[in-house]
Amino acid sequence: MYAERQAEYCRFACRHSSMVQLGCRPWNLGLVSVIVLGLSNMLLTFLLLQSESCVEPLNIEDKDLIQSDLLPTQSNPCSFSVPYSQEASIDDSAVLNLDVHLGHWDARRLYRMFDNVMTGNRFIDISEKSKVCLATQSSLEKLSSLVQVVHQWTGSMSVALFAAGDEEFQVMQRYLEYMRRCYEPIRERVTFSLAVPKNRVPKRQSRYYPLPDFLDCQKPEATLNQMTRSISNEQTNWRIRNVYPQNHMRNLARKNCQTDYVFLTDVDIVPSSNLSRVLEEFLKNDECDKCAYVIPTYELDARVRFPQSKSELIRLAKKGLARPFHQKVFIHNQFATNFTRWMLDVSAGNKGNENLKNGHAYVSHDVTNFEFLYEPFYVARDIVPPHDERFMGYGYTRNTQVYEMYVAGYKFKVLSPVFTVHWGLQTRKSRPAWRERQNSVNRKHFEVFKKEVFARYTRDPLKMIKNPR
Repeated sequence: MYAERQAEYCRFACRHSSMVQLGCRPWNLGLVSVIVLGLSNMLLTFLLLQSESCVEPLNIEDKDLIQSDLLPTQSNPCSFSVPYSQEASIDDSAVLNLDVHLGHWDARRLYRMFDNVMTGNRFIDISEKSKVCLATQSSLEKLSSLVQVVHQWTGSMSVALFAAGDEEFQVMQRYLEYMRRCYEPIRERVTFSLAVPKNRVPKRQSRYYPLPDFLDCQKPEATLNQMTRSISNEQTNWRIRNVYPQNHMRNLARKNCQTDYVFLTDVDIVPSSNLSRVLEEFLKNDECDKCAYVIPTYELDARVRFPQSKSELIRLAKKGLARPFHQKVFIHNQFATNFTRWMLDVSAGNKGNENLKNGHAYVSHDVTNFEFLYEPFYVARDIVPPHDERFMGYGYTRNTQVYEMYVAGYKFKVLSPVFTVHWGLQTRKSRPAWRERQNSVNRKHFEVFKKEVFARYTRDPLKMIKNPR
């Protein structure tokens, strides 16, 4: 549409410019100027409206790589999909199965937890037949990211939710009901658990919130944004001032999986196609108790479609439309995965190329340059050390758990051709003050943590005790 309007504008301008050359009257020239100025304003207005909701289209030769059929995500506001069935039988009872006066406390009685407050119809059956479960966690404002994840991951899922106070609790119930009605994977394969802060425990019991007859299942993010508008500024400001308990949430999600293996991610990390099935096949022959299988993670330009294979992902990377996660923001986050080596098997004749063709998962290589700040997303038996809940908010949350695994003797092995994706190419920005404050608090906790890890395993492979960070 934009190109057609440009062409029309150019034809108009050229036609009238020729009139001027032929010696048109001054008043005609003034009229032409007014018309051209008016059309220019219309064009600028159109472009501004487009920029608020859509990203600029790509000008690349591989048209099959351009975004066309993804569900909407935070980084992908212009994507769309076919609506999902809304004819499923849904009872009118409360969405969440919990009593706000019960629940169990964390070790320091800072958060109250509720297990399996909403469980899919087939979650138990699928879990009993499966070896691996995807565990993830989310606050209310990121919950729409789950929609694409559940359509990519076909196995069981455990999701830990965080809600503070009655306002968020009410909106969360409405949105869960929306997702339950719109998306079959939510109804069938996902169990949700809940964490609430001690000083903002909901007072109102869970209840059923009727929704309109028509639900726009194509727009999960827009629907969530509409629902959260009812949350007061006071509640929003409270959330900004208080830390998000990431490690509490990770532990909660992981321990409500019912399988031997857990794939622990963040809610905006999207698995590659068929990852659940491929992992099931791979893990059937796994006999390593202390192996963590790393799933490489890439950032993806929001204007392209989700890659359907590793080969397609690498094509995007070569065009600058995908790159290793956090490469520009904090390279040490994923550096030890060695993405250069992981990319080699797309070449004909390379070791592993045959497995790449038939889609079987295999170990591409071992992580040999492990460093403290490494934070891979991995699949492992559900016996790995828990995430230490002293670390909250920003900094030292995931890497401390991975560091303890390394000290405990775990080996990290990078899988191919599977991968995960985070929408949007991230760039380094100035850190807000609250991030550095949280980082400073967690840095002090780490000084104690690393000594405890040394005492627990009597090993210090990274010389963390001798070389404090």
